[in-house]
Amino acid sequence: MKILNYGSLNIDLTYRLPHLVRPGETISTASFHRYCGGKGLNQSIALARAGAAVLHAGKVGRDGDLLLTALWDAGVDTSAIAVGDEPSGHAVIQVDDSGENSIIICAGTNAAITEKEVDAAIARMSPGDWLLVQNETNAIPYMLERGGAAGLHIAMNPAPMDPKVLDYPLEKVDLFFVNETEAAALTGQEGEAALREMERRWPKAIHVVTLGGDGSVCSAGGKRYSAPAKPVPVVDTTAAGDTYTGYFLAALMEGADIETCMDRATRASAITVSRQGAAPSIPTRDEVDG
Repeated sequence: MKILNYGSLNIDLTYRLPHLVRPGETISTASFHRYCGGKGLNQSIALARAGAAVLHAGKVGRDGDLLLTALWDAGVDTSAIAVGDEPSGHAVIQVDDSGENSIIICAGTNAAITEKEVDAAIARMSPGDWLLVQNETNAIPYMLERGGAAGLHIAMNPAPMDPKVLDYPLEKVDLFFVNETEAAALTGQEGEAALREMERRWPKAIHVVTLGGDGSVCSAGGKRYSAPAKPVPVVDTTAAGDTYTGYFLAALMEGADIETCMDRATRASAITVSRQGAAPSIPTRDEVDG
């Protein structure tokens, strides 16, 4: 079983600050780093490090060699990534001394994906394989429709969440990954009510809700599951959710039960938050299982 991750590819410009910048404020950074990122890239690296066979599709500019190299080095197949004339997507990330972050994203080539490119990537998959999408590229509705028509299982992480997601053909999705804020935006409900509403709207899907320091919950097959967070020193929460997504989905593709998927994803994301950066902070399978 393989997975096609049709996702974003960003160059992350990360600034360490004593606190997140307030309106009208100018402060100096304690450090600056240039990382590979984007939810798509992070999730592909997490999937590959968790042991999944990953084909990443997306688009970079002619400045994107850093991104392609990062994926290749992690064991991700990059042969479905197109190269465009626009600059690659990039993000400006603030990280404060408590590990919280604030992110500004410029879509760049992530917003220049064509339907022809989508068709070519999906044609490389087989019925029963997986398609994973986020909400940092264009053409998401087309991806969902074409993936469903090709007999692929579809996982979606609708982040960053915005109102247009509600108009996507979400009935095609078999597995949702959301945090509390995204669950509320999807359903208009809060907390437990949001999960109940997701179950009502998309009853055949698996629903995973990450809760930050409170762990995660999952609804699958009419049952509820929960996993507490692992207590670790928090250095940087960037890519924690992406790590969880990749490790959960890789375990599911291996045939693991929900409890095992959640446990492995929780342990992996705990390692991620204890490290600086996005993609570089994602652990290997040996680190997670060790």
